[in-house]
Amino acid sequence: MKITGLQIFYGLTAIVGLFVTWYFNLQPREIGFIADLYTTSASASITNDLSVVVTTFLVWSFVETGRLKMSYRWWSACFVFTFLIAAASTVPLFMLMRERRLLASAEANDI
Repeated sequence: MKITGLQIFYGLTAIVGLFVTWYFNLQPREIGFIADLYTTSASASITNDLSVVVTTFLVWSFVETGRLKMSYRWWSACFVFTFLIAAASTVPLFMLMRERRLLASAEANDI
């Protein structure tokens, strides 16, 4: 299977998403991580916004996993890593896996 520019983009954004979030996740805090999410109205707005987006993504990606006959093990890993690592890393990772599956299906249909 050939590697496309879109796959490279998804892979790079998954890596960037890991580092730009974990730099801040590892910073010392006076109060807990969850409490920090609601410290200001701006942080609360972004937290709630991302909660809706992540929930929507997880439902869509679950449906897409079945539709494309992808492994639910990969989806389960993305689900867990979304909360353990960051959605900024796992959303592009899922998009990379989805793109690879779409290309593999297209190549199989061309044969």
